[in-house]
Amino acid sequence: MKIAAASVIAFASSAAAFSAPSMTFSLGKKKGKKAAPKPSGASPSADAWANAGPSLALPFAKAPATLDGTMLGDVGFDPLGFSTVPVGPWFTGLEGRNGQIGNLAWYREAELIHGRIAQVAVVGFLAPGLFGTLPGNDWTGNDAYSNLNPLEAFSQVPGLAILQIFLFMTYLEVRRINIIKEEGENYQPGDLRIGQGESRYNPFGLEYSEEAYAEKQLQELKHCRLAMLGVFGLWAQAQASGVGVTEQLSAALVTPDYYAKAGYFLPEGI
Repeated sequence: MKIAAASVIAFASSAAAFSAPSMTFSLGKKKGKKAAPKPSGASPSADAWANAGPSLALPFAKAPATLDGTMLGDVGFDPLGFSTVPVGPWFTGLEGRNGQIGNLAWYREAELIHGRIAQVAVVGFLAPGLFGTLPGNDWTGNDAYSNLNPLEAFSQVPGLAILQIFLFMTYLEVRRINIIKEEGENYQPGDLRIGQGESRYNPFGLEYSEEAYAEKQLQELKHCRLAMLGVFGLWAQAQASGVGVTEQLSAALVTPDYYAKAGYFLPEGI
């Protein structure tokens, strides 16, 4: 299916930017690390907020001390304080990654995975209207893939098509978890072992310098964040309007009736 193909391309291209084994998220332009917070005897979370500093993302707010600016893409955005609490017990058994205050690796992993899925979803919202849909047949139904509204299309496509996507995504998740278990403390968030580096799948022959590699990491991170916001807007608009995104855009470029008819009442030549 077109969505499965888009998934392969998106995951290959995005994971390529996070797979060099000798590089971490602290590469690139580093900010000066803040002084270690002074323990007060209170909870680690309370200490983190007690030593909070200004937030670049929200100038009117504070960033907890756990966001010290050394991680790539850290702009002090944590209004709910996720970075000030230990990683949950669902990671028990993965040594070196469980229950550490300020261990942002798990949150970065979640951000990248959700962001990559959101990027694929944005493609799925836009591509059918821009490039056309898959042809149907007697078995699937001639119009099985013709609906441009992704919310309605989900219930219209054959169940086996949905199963195909589900199985592919399950394979990627199982593979990712196995990599995490295998590498333990050395695991780099978002690493699918695709891209530059020894013994890795590198179909595009990527060979970035450390500085360029860090820049690609930051670019993907920004794209992930934008896609997560964008796909929510696409979903909400499709839910409210009942039509596809491209149909809405094309309608916006047509001269409205009230504007076209206004010329009937104006003197000729104006």
